[in-house]
Amino acid sequence: MEEFLATHWLDMLTTVLGLAYILLEYRASIWLWAVGFAMQSLGIVLYYQKGLYADCGMEFYYLFMTVYGYFRWIRGAKQKKALPIRHFPKRLVLPWGLATLAIWGFIYFLLVTFTNSNVPLADSFTTALSIVGIWALANKYLEQWLIWITVDVVTSVLYLYKDIPFKASLYALYVVIALCGYFKWERMMKADETASPT
Repeated sequence: MEEFLATHWLDMLTTVLGLAYILLEYRASIWLWAVGFAMQSLGIVLYYQKGLYADCGMEFYYLFMTVYGYFRWIRGAKQKKALPIRHFPKRLVLPWGLATLAIWGFIYFLLVTFTNSNVPLADSFTTALSIVGIWALANKYLEQWLIWITVDVVTSVLYLYKDIPFKASLYALYVVIALCGYFKWERMMKADETASPT
């Protein structure tokens, strides 16, 4: 038991933080950014130890985005009130889609060329898509949940393969919470639109 805890303590701790994070995200609570900062800081160590170098690097981006997201949420884009939940702008779908493919290819190249990663395709895919996902969350776009569902499914399988069982289970749970979160945010968005019609 001691050996198991010594091997998996960081996995378990980041899993607990991750569960708190997504539940706060589900509720659209600004506290998700503080919990996320702690989770991502510890994630840097965990992913480096497990050879998930793209995920490790992604945590640095997440740290930056937690600060950005916090300030975006407390002060809207052009107003001095909290940022509302809204749809991902259609004009951004193609540019972000192309950017995601380019980032995926670039990260894959880096992993294959400069690391000993044995999962470069999946690791680079989840990392590239997560770049868009965290940006969409920071901007409070409803469709960020659809991005995370895709990331969570692939990540759950990847982490099982890399012997990170607690985080793998967490990401499987994330899929369910993300589905529920999409519909909750959609209801919240409609309620806000009804309360303050433009």
